[in-house]
Amino acid sequence: MAKNKGLGRGLDAIFEDNYFSESPTPNQKSTLPITQIDNNPNQPRKRFDQESLSDLADSIAANGLLQPILVRQVGERYEIVAGERRFRACKQLGMTDIPAIVITADDISAAKFALIENLQREDLNPYEEACAYNSLMEDFHLTQEEISAQVGKSRSAVANSLRLLELPGEIITMMVGGNLTGGHARALLGLKDKSKILPLAQKCHIEGWTVRGLEEAVKNENKRTDKKAFEERFKDEPVKVDYNRVLEERFTGITGRRCKLSDKRGVKTFQLEYRDNKDLEEILRLLAGDGIFEDF
Repeated sequence: MAKNKGLGRGLDAIFEDNYFSESPTPNQKSTLPITQIDNNPNQPRKRFDQESLSDLADSIAANGLLQPILVRQVGERYEIVAGERRFRACKQLGMTDIPAIVITADDISAAKFALIENLQREDLNPYEEACAYNSLMEDFHLTQEEISAQVGKSRSAVANSLRLLELPGEIITMMVGGNLTGGHARALLGLKDKSKILPLAQKCHIEGWTVRGLEEAVKNENKRTDKKAFEERFKDEPVKVDYNRVLEERFTGITGRRCKLSDKRGVKTFQLEYRDNKDLEEILRLLAGDGIFEDF
């Protein structure tokens, strides 16, 4: 059976096969002084929750660091490739040394692995995830299909995530702060009137709407937008006069008889109602004169 190259393979993946085309090469397990290790400048995670870090630190204090961090040597120092949260938690505990796996990797492959490792763990917020995909495309020239294969998610999931980068800064702040989920943010992208995005997002947060509830609100807002656009489009156009209808009404007003004018497929007709035979004779005389009945 073929190995799964999708979600959840974790750090072991780089030792098993060519996980991506420029896979880092494992070097050695070691225990390194924390003071010799630098943070990863390409770390996709921009926000580290202090409470979560404290929980991780408590776990490490009780059980030890179960999984070494991944680093590469840069000059005389080391740079984190994966394991930034574990590194920060160990520093918080005042540890002087940390278990690490030293790998050989250039700038591109190290940065790429850091992005993919974080995406696989599924612990990035929606905005960080979108930025990670964008970085893989912009910095490393991966296609959406290639990203999909690397992180084990569908191409549509990658595409939908990237669309979040189109949202205004206020919405991104709400996402990063946990006030909006990725699902809520994607629903807001469906608004036709972009000026409504922030007010609707704020109302959604205050009233605690579900994603489905927000989708319904977006649908209703789009209906109002369409109606407003229609009214705006035709507001200056003159009212079209139905010529036939005017003549029908005038004829009925003068004669007291209802008529119908029509023009269908080039065939023009004039229909006239009459009450009885006597009324019919009167109409015919009006149209053709008394001669119409000469032979009767």
